[in-house]
Amino acid sequence: MTKAALLVIEGVEQGTRFELPDQPVALGRGLQNGIRILDTEVSRLHASLQKIRDDYVLTDRNSSNGTFVNGEPIRSRTLVNGDQLQLGRTVLLFTWPRDDVENRAAESVSLVGRSDLADQSSIVGKIPLFPGRAPAETPAATSSPSSEHQKFLANLHTLYRITEESVRPSITIEQLLQKILELTIEALGADRGCVLISDPQTKQVQPYAVGWKPGEAFAAGRMPVSRSIVDYVLRTGQGVRTSDAQHDSRFEGGHSIVQAGVREAMCVPMQGRSELIGAMYVDTTIPMDQALLGGRPPKFDEDQLRLLLAIARQAALAMETNRYQQAFVKAERLAAMGQTIATLSHHIKNILQGVRGGSYLIDMGLNGHDEDLVRKGWRIVERNQNKIYHMVMDMLTFSKERQPALQRRQLNEVIQELVEELEVRAKEGGVELRFQPDPQVPDSTFDPEGVQRAVLNVVLNAIDAVEGADHAIVQVETGYHRDSETLWVAVADNGPGISEDQFQRIFNVFESTKGARGTGLGLPVSQKIMREHGGEIRVESRLGEGSRFILAWPKSEEDHSVDSRTMS
Repeated sequence: MTKAALLVIEGVEQGTRFELPDQPVALGRGLQNGIRILDTEVSRLHASLQKIRDDYVLTDRNSSNGTFVNGEPIRSRTLVNGDQLQLGRTVLLFTWPRDDVENRAAESVSLVGRSDLADQSSIVGKIPLFPGRAPAETPAATSSPSSEHQKFLANLHTLYRITEESVRPSITIEQLLQKILELTIEALGADRGCVLISDPQTKQVQPYAVGWKPGEAFAAGRMPVSRSIVDYVLRTGQGVRTSDAQHDSRFEGGHSIVQAGVREAMCVPMQGRSELIGAMYVDTTIPMDQALLGGRPPKFDEDQLRLLLAIARQAALAMETNRYQQAFVKAERLAAMGQTIATLSHHIKNILQGVRGGSYLIDMGLNGHDEDLVRKGWRIVERNQNKIYHMVMDMLTFSKERQPALQRRQLNEVIQELVEELEVRAKEGGVELRFQPDPQVPDSTFDPEGVQRAVLNVVLNAIDAVEGADHAIVQVETGYHRDSETLWVAVADNGPGISEDQFQRIFNVFESTKGARGTGLGLPVSQKIMREHGGEIRVESRLGEGSRFILAWPKSEEDHSVDSRTMS
């Protein structure tokens, strides 16, 4: 069963993930807590979580600022997947995808009857949906609706467009709020508007987006917004509308209203699932001389205020989703970083132990004037030095995007050089290393160093797989498919083969079948190099019969090599 966890989605430690144990755990700022939250508004012993049968129960421990679940203060609450916990300024997401609900839909729903829609007697209406258009825009909605119905359809269309923007994947939260504000100003007929977001740490509101109706952007310079209106909305959590902002008694002292010539204003809270995120403000303006003469009739009404409340709610939920995504990505990044450090540290430690052992033999040989012992120690040091070199090169290759350094070369020559370099390593392990080049392989353009590294990792894996076995053989072949114009290098061994569960994971980073001897970088690096060449790695393996890796990529005639005669 998947373990329950708390993910910090807002606060100093955004992205931190705490797995929940089966035994009770304390939450708070103090050192004694199993889940320590570095937030000055969290009590030393703030709350506790306890698993009772199949549920986790959160209990407040008389904290100074209270414990909230989905924005509501609690004394004790059974948590469900997706609940948001707020302790001080820190918001945590409770995640527990229960395995027992995964198949509930399949077990509870049954499709009955025919699938050809032959019997349509019970279908009483149809509305087609066209991509990019709201249902209100479709031809079915053209039957001379009343003004109230037209207003309803217009509001529905606005919410539809805002929903589409909210789920757009390739947009920042700033761009999203700006787009929502532009749609809002258009829908409400406002002259200006802005979005004000409360900083999670300081609780001070800051402008995130500002907009004017088309043709009037920045015409009036900076846009003054009445702090008294915004403070009222944030304090009461209510949306407000004023048809005579300059004389509204709720906003006495709002000199910005008079200075800006604001005729009407609406301001609503941006209420998320668990907290008040900020406020959305729109207004209409009127010149001072017209204001003294009575001005024009009001534009805003109660229906528009309700629409603005719905829009602000959508924007707040979009911001909360964005914060969750940021926290989730950060948590994944931290987990990957921790796994990387742990894996590489363990491997480096093993290499250093080999270097120390070789150095010890060299020291003994020098003190005893024993040249054979010195040579033995040096071979150990050299072998581990090569391991460090290959590991660093794999890390560099995997960690950055690179363009292959293309040269026109003969593949057989490149692989022959590699096999000759590995013959000593193979003999040390009692492995017969064979090379079978195809004489029909043509010259082509590829990255010789990259291809050598890709093949090197596969050959070293094959040697490790058969090392110490009777009649251990690793065979390297080259070839060329004329029909597909594909170059290939195959590495085969007569080792134990790859099991089905390992087969699915061999190209995963840090997944190694060699235990402490492997970093789990070799095959992912080889695959990355092949993909940089437009190729791929295929694997053929059966338990007890060995494995065969085929590295293949398309032949290229383009010559990217640098002619030294053209260089000044």
